Amino acid sequence: MLPPKPPRSAVSRQLDKSREIASVRKDSFVRETFRLQRPAARRKAREWFDQFPKAAYWTQVESWRVLDGDVIEFTMRRLPTAD
Repeated sequence: MLPPKPPRSAVSRQLDKSREIASVRKDSFVRETFRLQRPAARRKAREWFDQFPKAAYWTQVESWRVLDGDVIEFTMRRLPTAD
């Protein structure tokens, strides 16, 4: 028998806590978090990759999750400058 799943609110609190800890990190990356409808989220991520190419800025989608109403919350990460 599988153990019961934790309540959604507990999972949400843990995610918020880990994101708060991550935002205090002392690394050189620039991060920005967005909450957008799925098509707009794809456009925004594409804008970041176009404006800050992955090869030069190490751009990536650091984390993402699907919220109610097909809203995507995601964090983009990149280096502040290219070499």
